Amino acid sequence: MFRLAWRRSLSKSSCVEHARLPTVVSSRARPAQQNTGANFFTSPGLTAHPPSSRSPLLQLRSAYFVSSPVFMSMASGGESSSSTPHKHTNRLAKEMSPYLLQHAHNPVDWYPWGQDAFDKAKAEDKPIFLSVGYSTCHWCHVMERESFEDEEIGKILSDNFVCIKLDREERPDVDKVYMTFVQATSGGGGWPMSVWLTPDLRPFIGGTYFPPRDHRGRPGLKTVLNRIMDQWQNNRAALESSGERILEALKKGTAIDASPGESPPLAPDIAKRCFQQLAHSYEEEYGGFREAPKFPSPVNLMFLMTYWSVNRSTSEGVEALQMALHTLRMMALGGIHDHVSQGFHRYSTDSSWHVPHFEKMLYDQAQLAVAYINASQVSGEQIFADVAKDILLYVSRDLSDESGGFYSAEDADSIPASGGTEKREGAFCVWSASEVRELLHDVVEGATGSATQADIFMHHYGVKEQGNVAPEQDPHGELQGQNVLIVRYSVELTAAHFGISIEKVQEVLASARAKMAEVRKSRPRPHLDTKMLASWNGLMLSAFARVGAVLGDKALLDRGVKAGNFLKEHLWDAERQTILRSCYRGDQMEVQQISPPISGFLDDYSFIICGLLDLYEATLQTEWLEWAEELQLRQDVLFFDEQGGGYFCSNPSDNTVLLQLKEDQDGAEPSGNSVSASNLLRLSHYTGRQEWVQRSQQLLAAFSERLTRVPIALPEMVRALMAHHYTLKQIVICGQREAPDTVGLLAAVNSLFLPHKVLMLNTKDADGFLAQRLPTLSSMTQQGGAATAYVCQNFTCSPPVTDPQELRRLLLDGVTETQES
Repeated sequence: MFRLAWRRSLSKSSCVEHARLPTVVSSRARPAQQNTGANFFTSPGLTAHPPSSRSPLLQLRSAYFVSSPVFMSMASGGESSSSTPHKHTNRLAKEMSPYLLQHAHNPVDWYPWGQDAFDKAKAEDKPIFLSVGYSTCHWCHVMERESFEDEEIGKILSDNFVCIKLDREERPDVDKVYMTFVQATSGGGGWPMSVWLTPDLRPFIGGTYFPPRDHRGRPGLKTVLNRIMDQWQNNRAALESSGERILEALKKGTAIDASPGESPPLAPDIAKRCFQQLAHSYEEEYGGFREAPKFPSPVNLMFLMTYWSVNRSTSEGVEALQMALHTLRMMALGGIHDHVSQGFHRYSTDSSWHVPHFEKMLYDQAQLAVAYINASQVSGEQIFADVAKDILLYVSRDLSDESGGFYSAEDADSIPASGGTEKREGAFCVWSASEVRELLHDVVEGATGSATQADIFMHHYGVKEQGNVAPEQDPHGELQGQNVLIVRYSVELTAAHFGISIEKVQEVLASARAKMAEVRKSRPRPHLDTKMLASWNGLMLSAFARVGAVLGDKALLDRGVKAGNFLKEHLWDAERQTILRSCYRGDQMEVQQISPPISGFLDDYSFIICGLLDLYEATLQTEWLEWAEELQLRQDVLFFDEQGGGYFCSNPSDNTVLLQLKEDQDGAEPSGNSVSASNLLRLSHYTGRQEWVQRSQQLLAAFSERLTRVPIALPEMVRALMAHHYTLKQIVICGQREAPDTVGLLAAVNSLFLPHKVLMLNTKDADGFLAQRLPTLSSMTQQGGAATAYVCQNFTCSPPVTDPQELRRLLLDGVTETQES
C-alpha cells in the first residue's frame, strides 16, 4: 500500500514525460523509468567524469541530488486564480508562450532565452540560472508558488544571477542539452529543470525541483543559491573545470556515427530482439508495459502490430498481436480514457489503467488515434474504430483552432465545481455518486427493480457511493469521495444484470454520457495551452489523414486538409524556406507569431513530412507530395550529418546549443531520426530519388549499436529497418479519384493493415508530379475503361486487377509471400 501511495505521490511531483535518458550516464547514475516500457539501464558509452573528491561539484552534491525523488513523472498545474493587481511585472510579460506568461509577475528578473540575457551575464560576469518547464507541469507551478513568488528568493536570484525562463516545448534543442547534463550527473531528470551555467552557457550544476528552504535534511533553493554564490566567488576555477570535463565527456559519449561503408543491422534479428524485450516487460493482466505508472506507449503498440504483419503464422507473431490488442482494449475501457468528453489522459498511476494523471497532450491523441485505427484494420473489431473517432472528436472540439491548427495540451488541475480557489487534479473529470444519482434519476422502463439510469450507469462504470479511488491512489486527498469512470462490465453483462436488452443499455449509457458532458460544460475548465507546435500538428495531421482514409470519412479528411493548409500558411516561411517551430492564439483568436520566430527543429520537419505523405495517400492530391519533397530537401540541408549519418536534432550552426545531439529514443513521441528513416524510404518511391534510400540506410547504420543492444528503445526505428528488409509495395491505382470504381479499389487497400506500402494514383496527366518522376507509370493504364490496380515490389508488378476483392486477396497473398520468403 505504501508503495502505491508513493507512486501516486511521485506522479504528482514531477514530469509525466520523464526526460529521456542519454546514451551516456555516469557509472553511479540510475536511470529514470523510460516511456518505452523497458526497465533497463543504458550502458555507459564512456567513462563519464564524475566529480573528484576535491571538486566543488561534490560540495554541492546534496543540491543537485535533491532532485532524485522527483524525476519519475510530470503532473500539471495552471495559472494563478488571483484577480488582484500584480505587484511585479517582468519582461516575460512580452512573451507569447503560455508557460513564460505564467511567470510574468514573479519578483524575479526573468529573461527569455536569448542574446540579451547572454550579454548581461557576460557584462556583469554573473552565473546564469536556467529554469525549464512547460505550462501544464504541476511541479513547475509548485516551484513557482513556493520559490519564484517568494520575495526573498526572488531578490537573491535577481541580484546574483541572470535568470532565464525557458519553455521546453518552444526550445526542445536547449532543453535536451541541459537535460543530458542533468541526467549524466544525477542519474535522472524531469521538469522543472534547474541548471546553473557560466556566462558562455556551459553548465556546472543541475537538478530538477528544489523546495524553497531546507526541509528534513534536504537543502532548499535558498541554501543551494547561497552555496553556488560562495563557490562562484571562491572556487570558480574548479567549479567551471568540473562542469567542463563532464560536458566534454558528453560530447564524445553522445556521438552517434556510422563507420564508412557500415551497413544497418539485420532487420529480422533486431525485430525479434525488440519483440522479446517488450514481451519481457509486458504486464499480462491489463496490458501495457511494466506495473505502474503505466503509459500508453503508442510506438510499442505500432511495432507489435508491424511485427505481427510479417510473422503472422508464428507463435511470436500471434503473441505480439495479442499484446497490442489487449493493451488497446484495456486502455479503452479504463479511466485513462475519458468516457464522457473523449480523448485520453496522459498516463495511469496504477496498473489497471484506472486512476489517471488527468492531463491531455496533443501528441498522445495523435498517436493513439493511429494505433486504434490500425487495430481496427487488423482485428475488424468496431470498438477500435470507434475509439479512433472518439479521439478525433475530442481534438476537433477542444484542441482545435479556427485557423486549422491544434493546441498543445489541457491541464490536469482545475477549480472544483463546488468552489474554492485551489485547483485540484481531475476536478473537471470526476464524479460523486450523489451527482450521478441527481442527474440520472429517470426510471428505466422494464429494468429489474425499477432501476434508474443512475443505477445502470453506476453499475457499468464502477461508480461507488464512497468513491472508487483507493486511498493509496490518492495520497493528497484530491479524489476523496469521487469516482473515475472505468468500464467494469460488458454491455451484455450489464443488460443481463438489469433484465433489459443490449440496445436499451447502449441507449441508456449514451444518454447518460451526453447529460454528463453538458454538466462538464458548466464546470471551471482546466488551463488550455494554446501554443501550436509544428511537430505535434504534424502528428495530428497523420491521425486525421489515416483515420479518415480507413473509415472513408470525408469530414475527417477535410479536417486533415485544413490542418495541412494551416501548416503551410502559419508555420512555413516560404521566403527563408524554413519551418517555424510554433505559433500562438492571440487575444482576438487570431494566429500570432513571435519576433523573431523560432526556426523549426528536426522533429518539426520529420513529423510534418510524415503527415504530408499520409495526407497524400488519403486524398491523393499531389500538392502534399510536392511539399513533402521540398521539406525533405530542406531538412537534409539543415540537419543531416554527412560524415556520421543521421540527423542532428537542431541546426548545427546555432552556436548557443553546446551539444549536437541525435535523439536515440522513441518515447512519448517517436524520434525525428526514426520517422525520417521511414520518410526517406517512402519518398524515394514517390520521387525516384535513390539517394534517399541510401541516406535512410546510412541513418540506420549510424544507430546500429543502439538498435542491436536495446532495440526496445527505438521501436519506431526498428519498423523503418523492417521496411527496408521486407521492401515497400507500390500500389498504383489508375483511374479518376472520385469515380466509384476507383473509390472501391482504394477502400480495399485502406481496409488492410499494410505497414510496408506506398499508395499512389496514376491519372492521365502526363505533366503531373508523379508522371515526371516515375516514367514507368506511363505503362500502367486502365483496363477496359475501368479503374485498375497494379501491385509492384522489387521491380516486378502483378497482373492488373479491377475487382476490389481480387485486389484485397492479392495484397493479403503478398503479405504471406513476404513473410515466408
